[in-house]
Amino acid sequence: MKNITPLEPGFYGMGIAPRMLDILWNLKFKAPTPIQQKAIPIAVEGKDVIGIAQTGTGKTLAFCIPMIQRLSQTKGRGLVVLPTRELAIQAEEVFKAVGKSIGLRTALLIGGASMNNQLKDLKKNPHVLIVTPGRLIDHLQQRKVDLRDIKVLVLDEADRMLDMGFAPQINQILKTVPSDRQTLLFSATMPPDIMKIASKYMELPISIEIAPSGTTAERVSQELFVVNREDKLKLLQRILEDFRGSVLVFSRTKHGASKITRTLKKIGHTAAEIHSDRSLSQRREALDGFKSGKYRVLVATDIAARGLDVKGIELVVNYDLPEHAEDYVHRIGRTGRAGEEGRAISIASPDQKKEVDAIERFTRSYLPVSTVPDLPVTQIAGQDRPSSGRRPGRRAAGRGAARPGRRRR
Repeated sequence: MKNITPLEPGFYGMGIAPRMLDILWNLKFKAPTPIQQKAIPIAVEGKDVIGIAQTGTGKTLAFCIPMIQRLSQTKGRGLVVLPTRELAIQAEEVFKAVGKSIGLRTALLIGGASMNNQLKDLKKNPHVLIVTPGRLIDHLQQRKVDLRDIKVLVLDEADRMLDMGFAPQINQILKTVPSDRQTLLFSATMPPDIMKIASKYMELPISIEIAPSGTTAERVSQELFVVNREDKLKLLQRILEDFRGSVLVFSRTKHGASKITRTLKKIGHTAAEIHSDRSLSQRREALDGFKSGKYRVLVATDIAARGLDVKGIELVVNYDLPEHAEDYVHRIGRTGRAGEEGRAISIASPDQKKEVDAIERFTRSYLPVSTVPDLPVTQIAGQDRPSSGRRPGRRAAGRGAARPGRRRR
């Protein structure tokens, strides 16, 4: 391993074993992110941790390193619970990369995938189980998996799991694993339901908050367009003409995502859709195609709002405002990752004052409003704010607003 000097500390001095430091260096993880810097030293000591950090800040590595190191020191297995198949697949990729050279075995237990293949993986006695709640419960009910030897439990994006209605399954899982385990809980927001889990199922957890709950990604420039509903597709077309990179478009509904995708294909854009009505193979093909550049535009529901790890997304478009204000933070966190700059554009109709107010209240920031030529100028009903520019005396969200029509190279 390259000698690490005091001027280039990397992951040195965080309680990480020398062999693990070698692995991280070879994988080109040169310097820890803030959540990794604070969470790893505590977690490798075996303490319970609640980590609050913005999306795109490296939470997966923050629990992967301590879990692998702890499991190398004690008999038992690790369990990682995540809300969606995509997050679980990405988490397993990290564990495989870090644990490959030391023979780490994983089992990925997610819905939509072959139960037979999962049973084969379970028979190989994996060190780490990476699961979605529903499929893990299926295996538990069929008595195909035993959680009595779990030593380290991770709940990632726990608030999202509760939003998606997994609360009864999460409670069932927590009652099934041993009480003398280590628990690591990570998320970007911390609603009261999470605190109930912490107080009931965690032992004196240490809370780490890198940014206040609701803080948006620092390097993401945000703006808002207010147009009539019938003009939203026209505006989206103008936006896609203005930007040249990869674009992630969020729709509130599955039907809406399919409609947007069909429209974009008709006008010549390479686009794919991802939502819960798509099969696992269809979702993986769409995501892989988006990552490789086969598809320039990915249209998704909030299933892709959390943890979607695609490098270099230039723009996130909220074609529909999210149902829950906290999902706005996660959506726009898909761009501006790993220190890069990103942009987020939200489209609202004049009757969505309540939704816009909720986002601004949750993020404690103001969404600057922009206008677009050739579309009717409108504004949020009942709200005295300019149709373009920033409201005096309020902090603008992000680094300023640009208007469609200005070419980006």
